[in-house]
Amino acid sequence: MQQTMKNYVIAIDLGGTNTVLGLVDKEGQVLTQTSFKTQAYPELTGYVSRCGEAVRFLLKEIEGVGQVSAIGIGAPDVNYWNRTIENATNLPWKGIVPLAELLEQEVALPVRITNDAKAAALGEMLYGAAKGMKDFIMLTLGTGVGSGIVVNGQLVYGRKSFAGELGHVSIRPESGRPCPCGRKGCLETYCSATGVAQTACELLADEKYADSLLHQLNPAEITSKDVYDAAMKGDNLSNEVFRLTGEWLGEACADFATFSDPEAFIFFGGLTKAADCFMPHLLETYQRTVFDNYKGTAKFLISKLEDGEAALLGAAALAWLEE
Repeated sequence: MQQTMKNYVIAIDLGGTNTVLGLVDKEGQVLTQTSFKTQAYPELTGYVSRCGEAVRFLLKEIEGVGQVSAIGIGAPDVNYWNRTIENATNLPWKGIVPLAELLEQEVALPVRITNDAKAAALGEMLYGAAKGMKDFIMLTLGTGVGSGIVVNGQLVYGRKSFAGELGHVSIRPESGRPCPCGRKGCLETYCSATGVAQTACELLADEKYADSLLHQLNPAEITSKDVYDAAMKGDNLSNEVFRLTGEWLGEACADFATFSDPEAFIFFGGLTKAADCFMPHLLETYQRTVFDNYKGTAKFLISKLEDGEAALLGAAALAWLEE
């Protein structure tokens, strides 16, 4: 009796530090994975060749029992329509990089590629907190603020596929913090892990927080985790940081609701570990500032995906949905 071959996709999480590849089935189970250092391959041809080696290694793992139908890649600064990475600041290859086309030539499998934050939204829709939803906004709160907007079950890409960069919506356009993008007051300068640390450093100058536990640390080395740890010990300054962060996020989400009327806002990323500290303030501010038609209509959820597998599952979801 002939054995039924199980179907898999290969997911690739292309980050500035590491590239992780995994075999993923349709239920979102990661069978096996492998990784290598992205920066070890300053030449694109060497990187594509190394990806090819990793893909062939994964294919050998399921030889005779499984088959791969497609490859999905989540990467920074992707032009979805052209299937290229364009002017990525944290990758070794500059300019326009036709990675999907080159990898297809290397391994003879169809390759799909999209922005990593958008891939995360697809992963959430297929495997996570947005399962069964057709309209939601995903916000990734990490070093920066990434986002993916899903409307009627489809990711919003826009003409050049850069739609939905909500981290670069300005919440303080006149007097706000400078952002590397060139604007002032971008959401990610306030509500990312980096922004939380900066807010803490600014408040340290206020005499009313002279007894803050954070004064024991070098201000230049304070992280969002330090702020969270201090908040858990009842530190007034740290709790004020998270109150402000929640208010800023609440204001922003109230604005975002007006253009897509989402069923839910879903939050992912390292900063969500502090959700108990900022979420009550986010909810209160959202309800107070959102247009009446949207009051009480959206859920606010934390991602159900495991940190270690979320990026892979996003890339896998892209491959499954577009196979």
